[in-house]
Amino acid sequence: MNTIAPQIHEDGLPGSEAELSPKPEWQPRYPGSGRLEGKVALITGADSGIGRAVAVLFAREGADVAFVYLSETEDADATCKMIEDEGRDALAIKGDLGDPEFAQMVVAKTIARFQTIDVLVNNAGEQHPDQDIEDITDKQLQRTFQTNIFSMFYLTQAARPHLKEGAAIINCTSVTMYAGASELLDYSATKGAITAFTRSLSENLVGDGIRVNAVAPGPIWTPLNPSGGASPEKLAHFGEGTPMGRPGQPNEVAPSFLFLACEDSSFMSGQVLHPNGGIIVGS
Repeated sequence: MNTIAPQIHEDGLPGSEAELSPKPEWQPRYPGSGRLEGKVALITGADSGIGRAVAVLFAREGADVAFVYLSETEDADATCKMIEDEGRDALAIKGDLGDPEFAQMVVAKTIARFQTIDVLVNNAGEQHPDQDIEDITDKQLQRTFQTNIFSMFYLTQAARPHLKEGAAIINCTSVTMYAGASELLDYSATKGAITAFTRSLSENLVGDGIRVNAVAPGPIWTPLNPSGGASPEKLAHFGEGTPMGRPGQPNEVAPSFLFLACEDSSFMSGQVLHPNGGIIVGS
């Protein structure tokens, strides 16, 4: 299948954190303790939102960080500075992970710069709300799957030769995989695929000492939401349906990724963590 161009001009994707108000909270909440000292992390979608919070937290814990972003260069430059302010090296790579050749290039550039990959975080994603399944075009359906799940296959395939015993892969799924979302049919379907991919990949790699887990955030305040087609009325009440009555912040999700990346979770693989504001879902 040919790669379909991202719909940036159609609906504002992927969205700028620099222009978002109020600003998401990405700052790590605690001093680092060296849990990723000497490690190298490759993170997708880390120019903003959850990916940015994960990148900066990983840097605080001692990791050098390569990250991929689609088009928001101002946000990516800011993330680089945040990583460097933590005393670690940053490498930002611009491009579309829906293209398997680009995924190969991402890994090649990361290895050329850092010589290894210890943690792979597949976080990049996009969504397009639709009231009716008949409104989902073939172009949108293919694009959503390319960004949200095909990219994970492409990047994991490219990184696999460089992942040694002790490496960790962490995929970003969603509460929508468990609870459903009436206006996010294609997005939710990809998140179901990501959870199945996580569990199956864990079974495939656990014998080689590589752990594979996932994080399923609930409603988190990031550029994905205002740029993904949500109405102003819906945004005004975003996250209020959680038991905690509010949306989460990226820095409330990032510690779940850190836990799964470091030795604290050495006896966990094929599992999903749920920072979702108290929504009870099946595991």
